[in-house]
Amino acid sequence: MVEKPRIILHVDMDSFYASVEVREHPDLQGRPVIVGADPKGGSGRGVVSTCSYEARAFGIRSAMPISEAYARCPGAVYLRPDMRLYARVSGEVMAILRGYAGKFQQVSIDEAYLDLSRAGSLSAAADLARSMKSEIRRQEGLTCSVGIGPNKIVAKIASDFQKPDGLTVVEPGRVREFLAPLPVEKIPGVGKKTGAELHRMGIATIGQLAGCSVPQLLASLGRHGVALRELALGHDDREVEQGGAAKSVSRETTFPEDTDDARFIAGVLDALADDLWRSLEEEGLRFRTLTVKVRYQGFATHTRSRTLPRFSSDREVIRRLARETFAGFPLHRKIRLIGLRLSALDADNTRQTSLEDFAP
Repeated sequence: MVEKPRIILHVDMDSFYASVEVREHPDLQGRPVIVGADPKGGSGRGVVSTCSYEARAFGIRSAMPISEAYARCPGAVYLRPDMRLYARVSGEVMAILRGYAGKFQQVSIDEAYLDLSRAGSLSAAADLARSMKSEIRRQEGLTCSVGIGPNKIVAKIASDFQKPDGLTVVEPGRVREFLAPLPVEKIPGVGKKTGAELHRMGIATIGQLAGCSVPQLLASLGRHGVALRELALGHDDREVEQGGAAKSVSRETTFPEDTDDARFIAGVLDALADDLWRSLEEEGLRFRTLTVKVRYQGFATHTRSRTLPRFSSDREVIRRLARETFAGFPLHRKIRLIGLRLSALDADNTRQTSLEDFAP
């Protein structure tokens, strides 16, 4: 039996905080937006959390002192971070991503790895990446950049290669060719101090680091230098570490036009429920908690959840639970998006819950 190639995908949301703010406040579109500390007219003491690409044109970047950012662009829009909002949007984005891969690892509020080895080929994985990018844009009004490669380090670096809204695929046989000309700072773990030491050694690119001798690196940077050389060579055996407790499957759809047609929405709920049921069947899973998400006009988003007394993978249970949970939402405004998520998943199928288990 021929083993499928290892295919790892890294997703990085584009200027996440700033992009969410622009989505929430469309009048900010096209303007330099800086999320971080209060600049206080140039005397602020904090730093930039993130900024829009319009702000980056002024040389502003994350972690820059807010006073320097203000000196570079006093006319920018300065906003304090709204972490509750960003966490909610992050959860919605990550729920979309989880639906695309058997193994998923969120590594920050705006980054995640997916193991897409089961796709079978890089072209198939790229098609999935385009689908998830399109779904995130359609449902969340946000863009992301994606890198695909044979391991985490290559995928991570590739996701930063064509920002914003990029998709970069690196074939296993072209890893060294892709990495070699890039600045050594592109390797995660090469910060200011390490970067300065590498430059002192005459190492400015990843290719130069890959060609450096182990004794030379040990003498200057110790074991950390040797580990960086392995990454420069494109070697990375780390697995996508899926957290079982957080695992879920979800499906969402954004309507072409906002609607309050109850019959139409009920049909969409059934279709989403059927799709989730097929996903459970394929993965050999069952669930206990179902969540319905409703987004009204203007992006106001609300969720409701119900938890069963026992695990189930029954299609009719999912359908009925979805409809009953949705009934708790008022139709006082037209709906833009509706979604279902199944969580509290379990692989053991010794006991199936049926409709009778929660019949009135």
